[in-house]
Amino acid sequence: MQHRSMNLLLAAVVIPGGLAAQKVKCAPDNAGLKLPAGFCATIFADTVRGARELTVASNGDVLVSSQGVRGQGGGVVLLRDTRKDGVADVREQFASGFVSSHVAIFDGYLYVEAAPSRGGRAGASGAPQTRAIVRYPFKVGELAAGGPPDTIVAEIPASPDHFTRNFTIANDGTMYVNVGSATNACQVKNRAPNSPGADPCTELETRAGIWKFDARKKNQTPSAANHFAKGIRNAVGISMSPLDGKLWATQHGRDQLGGDGGNWSFSAKYNSENPAEELLQVNQGDDFGWPYCYYSVEEKHLVLAPEYGGDGKKTERCAQKKEPVATFPGHWGPNALFFYTGSAFPAKYKNGAFIAFHGSWNRTGEPQAGYNVVFQPLSGEKSAGAYEIFAEGFSPNSGGSTGNHKPTGLAMGTDGSLYVSDDAGGRIYKIVYTGK
Repeated sequence: MQHRSMNLLLAAVVIPGGLAAQKVKCAPDNAGLKLPAGFCATIFADTVRGARELTVASNGDVLVSSQGVRGQGGGVVLLRDTRKDGVADVREQFASGFVSSHVAIFDGYLYVEAAPSRGGRAGASGAPQTRAIVRYPFKVGELAAGGPPDTIVAEIPASPDHFTRNFTIANDGTMYVNVGSATNACQVKNRAPNSPGADPCTELETRAGIWKFDARKKNQTPSAANHFAKGIRNAVGISMSPLDGKLWATQHGRDQLGGDGGNWSFSAKYNSENPAEELLQVNQGDDFGWPYCYYSVEEKHLVLAPEYGGDGKKTERCAQKKEPVATFPGHWGPNALFFYTGSAFPAKYKNGAFIAFHGSWNRTGEPQAGYNVVFQPLSGEKSAGAYEIFAEGFSPNSGGSTGNHKPTGLAMGTDGSLYVSDDAGGRIYKIVYTGK
């Protein structure tokens, strides 16, 4: 995901939509994507295996964090389009020796979430042997890291279950880091039928929340003192608002309420549609309810989880938890959150939120869904209407000639375009507005 503080700088150099698209040659059938009228897409790059979040430098270079293939390879890949035709013709390994799910540019450095490659051996880059946030000296235009990394945050809990440590950096250098939950719903026995929830859920002390750090300070660790917000099962999408500098995040909802493989007696259809995925505005001390609560599509508010005596309607302690700003269908898997600040797209997109959904695996008895990029209009800290599907057709799990593509990262180009990464097929899409 692009570092959101950079958006304010990029917006100043955005080229109007018609000019931005002049030399771009859209891919046949927009590379398989279905887009709103006036938009088209190119395949900016292909086979960046394990591509996750991405960021764009002021010269237009695209830097992609990569988890590699089966825990091997990965690092950060730099892509450059010297012909300005919407297709990268330069591809370099900017940093290696680790796997990564997030990257951002701030204050002359490239910040990277880093974990050891399979086998736990450090690479030539000297990346730390625990999951951490590191930074490399970064000079715009250079094709490789300018020196060894500094460790900014170390000893971040990484396993089991949700392991990516996505982050965002505010203009003042405050860094917010997602630490996803270690379990599905804090059961005494994880993902076991009828196993009650631990009460209190002590996991909330170290997981399922957001921690706050200083991006300019080395060798920090998570603690109670820098615990910013809790009750967020997994905030893979995390970003700063360009309007007021406040923190926003998405929530990956829980699994296995019912149906085949479910832990409780809810119907397969109920399990497929619940809980809703959530868009959250996050302040210091906020509690969004996990694991005690989930957002019911039918009730349209937080309800008590069955692990804690819930029946799909009871609220009890959930009445004191913070509700989402907007919600989306269950199990879509929001993996990136991005506020559009450019002027190349039509005005309605300005300062609204794009969200990349990675797709579902557990909509029991219903078609698997998600695998798209949606646009959520906003007015301040409130929804300004229903979400719109912006890009779809990513061919999840299709195999064959169309491949397997799942959207996972978003960033804005210096020309106001939208980049979308895909970690299944390793494709980077570039979406531009032509008005045609």
